[in-house]
Amino acid sequence: MPNRLSAEKSPYLLQHANNPVDWYAWGPEAFEKSRRENKPIFLSIGYSTCHWCHVMERESFESEAIAAILNQFFVPVKVDREERPDVDRIYMLFVQSTTGGGGWPMSVWLTPDLKPFYGGTYFPPDNRYGRPGFGAILEHIAGVWRDDQAKVMESGDNVLIQLRGHATVSGEPGRVGNETYEALFSHFRRTFDKRDGGFGGAPKFPRPVSLTFLFRWYYRTKNEEARDMATATLRAMAAGGMYDQLGGGFHRYSVDSHWFVPHFEKMLYDQGQLVVSYLEAFQLTGEQHFADIARASLEYVLRNMTSAEGAFYCAEDADSVVDPAHPHEKGEGAFYVFTQKEIEATLEQPDASWFIYHYGVDEEGNVHEDPHHEFTGRNILFIDHSVDRVAEFFKVPETEILASLEKSKQKVLALRAPRVRPHLDDKLLTAWNGLMISAFALAGRCLGEPRYADAAAGAVRFFQTRMFNAETKTLLRRYREGDAGIPGFLDDYAFLACALIDLYETTFDISPIQFAEKLADRLIELFEDGEEGGFFATASGDASLLLRMKEDYDGAEPSGNSMAVLALLRLAAYTGRIDFQKSAERALAAFAHRMKAGSPGMPQMVVAAMIAESAPRQVVLAGEDLSALKGVLGKHFAPFQIVFALDSAGSREYWTRLHPELAAMHPIDGKPTAYVCQSFACQLPVSDTTALEASLQ
Repeated sequence: MPNRLSAEKSPYLLQHANNPVDWYAWGPEAFEKSRRENKPIFLSIGYSTCHWCHVMERESFESEAIAAILNQFFVPVKVDREERPDVDRIYMLFVQSTTGGGGWPMSVWLTPDLKPFYGGTYFPPDNRYGRPGFGAILEHIAGVWRDDQAKVMESGDNVLIQLRGHATVSGEPGRVGNETYEALFSHFRRTFDKRDGGFGGAPKFPRPVSLTFLFRWYYRTKNEEARDMATATLRAMAAGGMYDQLGGGFHRYSVDSHWFVPHFEKMLYDQGQLVVSYLEAFQLTGEQHFADIARASLEYVLRNMTSAEGAFYCAEDADSVVDPAHPHEKGEGAFYVFTQKEIEATLEQPDASWFIYHYGVDEEGNVHEDPHHEFTGRNILFIDHSVDRVAEFFKVPETEILASLEKSKQKVLALRAPRVRPHLDDKLLTAWNGLMISAFALAGRCLGEPRYADAAAGAVRFFQTRMFNAETKTLLRRYREGDAGIPGFLDDYAFLACALIDLYETTFDISPIQFAEKLADRLIELFEDGEEGGFFATASGDASLLLRMKEDYDGAEPSGNSMAVLALLRLAAYTGRIDFQKSAERALAAFAHRMKAGSPGMPQMVVAAMIAESAPRQVVLAGEDLSALKGVLGKHFAPFQIVFALDSAGSREYWTRLHPELAAMHPIDGKPTAYVCQSFACQLPVSDTTALEASLQ
C-alpha cells in the first residue's frame, strides 16, 4: 500500500511512496508524533537521481524486516535535498563535522526537538564494505535511546552548540585585495593536473566557479597561465566520457583523473555553469570548439530538459534500464554505453572503423578496471584519437573524416534513442533555472543565436508569472505538475537576479532589470544580517530549523552569498542604488577573514570582491537598431562591464532618470553610436563596428 509520501510532489519522495517504511515528509505531523511517542526521528535525505540513494532504497527501505524496525522504534522522515536545501545544510554540517565526510543518501538520527546525535551517509543492509549494517545500527540506536535517553539528549544539546560555532562567520570585518587574489591563483597553479586538466586527483569534479575566477584573473593581469589552465581543463572534460559525445551535456563528475568514467547523472546546474565557462573560453580564445560544446549542451537542455512552461527540469538519473525485458533491473550508465558489435552493425565501413578509432571503442569494452559490472564488454565513448590523427592513421583527408563522423554520430544516436531513458526529475527549481537562464542569455549574445535568448526570456516569463507574487514580492522555489510551493531561499533570489541582469545585457529590454531590482529589495529584507553583514540562507521564522546558516562555500553551485553580492554590485552599477552597494560591501567585509584564510573554497566570492574594487567600464549604445554594435559586444569577454542601451523612448527615459549624464548621448549623424566610458570619462563616440572593436581592446 502507498504510504503518505504518495501525496507529495517531490519525485524523490514519490520514489519511496510504496516502501513498507511508514515515511513522513519533513513537517509538523512528524515532529508531533516524535514528541508524543518519545521516539527519535530517522531523517533520510537524498534526491531522485542519486545512485546510492536508489541502492539504499532497494536494499533497506524495501526490506520488510528493516521497515519493521524503523516503524517500531523511530519516526522515519524523508527530505528531498533539492527542495529543502535549508534542512540539508544543517544536518550535512553535522555529518561532515562528526564523520569527516558527507554525501547522499544522508542518514541522521534526531531527538524529538530535532537535534542530531548520530549520522552518516549510505549504510548497507548488513555488515559490508567496511561499514556497519543498517539493521544492526537501528537496533543499537533504539537500545541506546531506551536505556540512556538523558545522555543522548545531552549529546544533542552539545552538538547544537558546536554547530552554531561552525555556522558563525567569525573574524574581524576587513577587505581583500591582490594578496588574496594571488594566493587563490597560486592554489590553482599548485593543484593543476598538467596531464589531464582539472585540479587535484580522482574523483574529478568540474567546479566551474574555479574557471570563473581564472578567466577573470587572466582578464585583469594578462597572466596567460590562468587562462591556459582553465581552457586545458575545458578541453579535457569535453574529450572525456564525462561529456556525452553523442547527445551533448555533461555528467556529474569523473570517477577517475582522466575525465573518462563518469558518474552518469546529468544535473541542470552543471549544464548552466559549464555552458557559461565554454562560452567565456570561446570569447577569450576565438576557438570554435568551445562554442560547439556549449551549443551541443544547450541543444541537449532544449531537447531533454525543457518543460512545456519553458523552464528547465532538474536532472536525469545516473541509472537506467539495462534490458527492456526487465525494466526493474537498472545499472549506472546503461543508457550511454555500447558494444563494438552494436557500432559495427549500425555503421558501414569504413565509417565504422573511423568511428571506433576516434571514440576509443574496444572489442572487449574500454573500461578495463570496471567499477560497475554493467560496463563489462561495453564502451564509454570518448575522444581517443583526434580527427587529424584519425585522418593521418587511415590516410584520408580530414574533411572526409569530419563528414563521416558527424553522419555516424547521428546513426549511433538513433541506435541509442529507443533505449529507456534515465529517470527525469521534472521539478523546476528557481535557483538552478537562474543558472541555466544565464547560460542561454550569454549564448544568445555570444553566439548571435536568437533562439537561445528567446529560451532565456521564456523561462523568465514563467518565473515572473507563476513563481513570484507581485503584491508580497515573494519568490517560490519549486514547481511541479501545476503546483508552486516552498518559499524561496537566498539562492533562489540571488541566482535569478543575476540571470535577469544577464538577460538584460542580451536583449536590452529593461524589464528584467526592474524585476531584478524587486528581487534584490526582498532579498535584503528577508536574508541580510543587518548587524554582522552577509546573508542567511533562509528567512527567519521557521521554528523547525536549528540554525540560520550563512553559506559561503562555492562548490558544485556557487554559494548564495557570492551570488547575492554579485547581483547587488551589478544592480548598484545599473540603478545607482547606494543601498545595494552598501549591502554588498558589508557582506564582503564580513567574509573577508574567510576569503583570506581559505579562498580556494570561495572563488566566486573572490570574483565578487574583484568586481567591488574595480571601476566598471560603461558602454552606452544610442540608436534604434543596435544589432551590429551588440554583435561586437557579444564577442568580447568583459566581466567588469555594464551596458546602457538607449534604443527607445522608454529605455532612454528609464536610464537617464537613473543616470542624468546619459541624456547627452545620442546617435551621431543618425547612426547607432557607441560611447565607451570608464567612470563616465568617455572615449570619442563611434558608429563603426571596427572602431568599436578597437575601443574595447
